[in-house]
Amino acid sequence: MDFGLTFEKLLLIGVVAVLIVGPERLPALAEKFAKFVRQAGEYIRDTKGKMRDEMGPEIDDIDWRKLDPRQYDPRRIIREALLDEPTPAAPAAAAATAAAATTMASSTPAPTMTRPRFDSKTPPPFDDEAT
Repeated sequence: MDFGLTFEKLLLIGVVAVLIVGPERLPALAEKFAKFVRQAGEYIRDTKGKMRDEMGPEIDDIDWRKLDPRQYDPRRIIREALLDEPTPAAPAAAAATAAAATTMASSTPAPTMTRPRFDSKTPPPFDDEAT
């Protein structure tokens, strides 16, 4: 995370800061800036230590790049989901499912569903507000 800052840009910022602040106040401001950087580093180290204490040693095994929300493109996710071939069920799992279905069928009768029949005398229902 360099925020697009190059050495030339940092040097230019430093020169402008020296001109604006002046040579009298520059040492005091440099000291304050160094103190701020040290405190920020301590805060980051302290936060990392607290996270490691709360999450335990598993925190080192987490791949944080996979959790980056910038990598998720909905179009790519949908495209991959549509192009993936469905995986066939394993033969053992299919046999177990068939055996369970046979057992269920023999113990309780399966409900029968009747499909409505439509012809020219009885057309299917139509909702005018749905279109």
